[in-house]
Amino acid sequence: MDESPPGDTRARILRTALDLFSAHGYQRTTLQEIADRLRLTKAAILYHFPSKQHILDDLIEPLLAGLERTVDTAGRLPPERARWAILEGWVDVLLTHRRPLGMLFHDIAMIARGPTYQRLIRISLHANEVVAGPDADRRGQVRAGQAIAMCSDPVLFFQHVPPETLRADILDGVRRLFDGPADPADPADPEAATTRAPRRAGRPRALSSGQVAAARRMHAAGSHSVEEIAASLGVSRATVYRHLSR
Repeated sequence: MDESPPGDTRARILRTALDLFSAHGYQRTTLQEIADRLRLTKAAILYHFPSKQHILDDLIEPLLAGLERTVDTAGRLPPERARWAILEGWVDVLLTHRRPLGMLFHDIAMIARGPTYQRLIRISLHANEVVAGPDADRRGQVRAGQAIAMCSDPVLFFQHVPPETLRADILDGVRRLFDGPADPADPADPEAATTRAPRRAGRPRALSSGQVAAARRMHAAGSHSVEEIAASLGVSRATVYRHLSR
């Protein structure tokens, strides 16, 4: 018999369910298996969660709510600030909820049939609109979609990389997407001449506030040399030293 406080029992159920869903998949995990792992009865699980779907919803809600808050807050900012507020916030939310995100990815077929998928699509579309800006043409809208994908996919595929390092790598790549040269113009496309971004040769000379914070944390932790920090951020060692010395 479980004698933990009700709040603790609910949290234990969620943690155990996340472990089992991540290891075996949502569809292949039963409520009885969750109960057995916790040495509870199935009735005790159902007391806190009327169904397995309710457990999944509670696991995913912090991720979706975090993305919604990020997009809604950024949407009230001027366009350029809004873009980077969303992109940086998007990475932070996904890194914070890395395990539920991985669970969603492994059971994507199941999620595509439910309201969670539709909600995630709505959030992503809203994010794309804000990142692209109010006057974006087709190429600008495509680039916004690429930026959101760049902030999402690496979180899934590089789970062995420490969060601070991965965050810096992701945001550096996104900045290069917006600041680097556009694809060669298509002579048949009249928009091409107006959408090519100015070229920036070599490595960037400055770091964003987020990159500076990441560099300082990695340096303070002693987990990376200055050369490794510079490589992960795509800048020179002199740039890293300059920011660390401030």
